[in-house]
Amino acid sequence: MAIVSGFINLSLDLKNAKATTYSTSAELFKPIFYSITNGTTAGKIDLLYSATRTLTASASEDLDLSGELVDTLGQTCVFADVRMICVVASSANTNNVLVGGAASNQFINWVGNSSDIVVVKPGGILFLYTPTDPGYAVTAGTGDLLKIANSGAGTGVTFDIYIGGTSA
Repeated sequence: MAIVSGFINLSLDLKNAKATTYSTSAELFKPIFYSITNGTTAGKIDLLYSATRTLTASASEDLDLSGELVDTLGQTCVFADVRMICVVASSANTNNVLVGGAASNQFINWVGNSSDIVVVKPGGILFLYTPTDPGYAVTAGTGDLLKIANSGAGTGVTFDIYIGGTSA
């Protein structure tokens, strides 16, 4: 069994100034920091899947969150819930990476309904995190497929995906 630990550290550090003068400006600094420890209670993760994946033109795949994915240590990930999803689309992509909208057995409780799709444009990032216990429940056989698709024809898409959660 793997031991998951680390940090989620995001930071917004932006300045908004009038084009005519820098004397009128507003700064935004918002650090977002979570310490991750191993476990299954609030704020903890004990499963972590990560991969760089490529889809050919117009292709899609359903990632089975309850038994198909294998982590970097060769262990099968069987999620009871998901607490983090991060999809990073390659800036070299021409097409978008689409997340969500599986035809059946959809993992959808992180969006409004089964037809919801998040569009991740080339170079873009989708990041979802909840420290709650439970996170977004995974139900084997009825609610465990996370669809990832290439938005169009002509070229493939490459993306990095990271999924963290707790074990079944």
